[in-house]
Amino acid sequence: MAVYTKRGDSGETSLYSQAKEKRVSKTSRVISVIGTIDEVNSFIGLVASITEDRNLIKTLQGIQSDLLAIGSIIAGSDLRLDQRRVNFFEKEIDKMESQLPLLKNFILPGGTPTAANLQYLRSLVRRAERSVVRLRVYNQDKALGLIMQYLNRLSDYIYTLARYENFKNGVSDIIWKDNSRKR
Repeated sequence: MAVYTKRGDSGETSLYSQAKEKRVSKTSRVISVIGTIDEVNSFIGLVASITEDRNLIKTLQGIQSDLLAIGSIIAGSDLRLDQRRVNFFEKEIDKMESQLPLLKNFILPGGTPTAANLQYLRSLVRRAERSVVRLRVYNQDKALGLIMQYLNRLSDYIYTLARYENFKNGVSDIIWKDNSRKR
């Protein structure tokens, strides 16, 4: 089967629908949100490609699977996100924070290549979360509430994971210093 169908050449694509095929503009809010989530998923693949931590790779692949399900849900499928995935992030954050130095200041993104890329990933997840919030304003689907919670916790998890990645490699957080008053 060919990857190309030519059906999207006119600027439309298909969504899930129980009754019949539903065609929408590729500029629709739904497609925009799905595209943003796809960006997050793709960048997770990049992060997984630069780490040698097999446990991290496995966790990232699980998140990628979640994100494919989320895109499918937003497109109208009858898949459902499990609350346990949000709970997983909370448990993992708690584990990592118990080992990390207490954070009293903002930090600058950076450190090891994996940590720096995780910080960029965190910003992409935040953008995806904002796009889902905007979509929810127009679409009161209950599933979007859990998706928003998932993305919010995912960004917290990735932030903590970036800090933990630096910590386990002996790289200190870079504390942000407000230079705006030194002029």
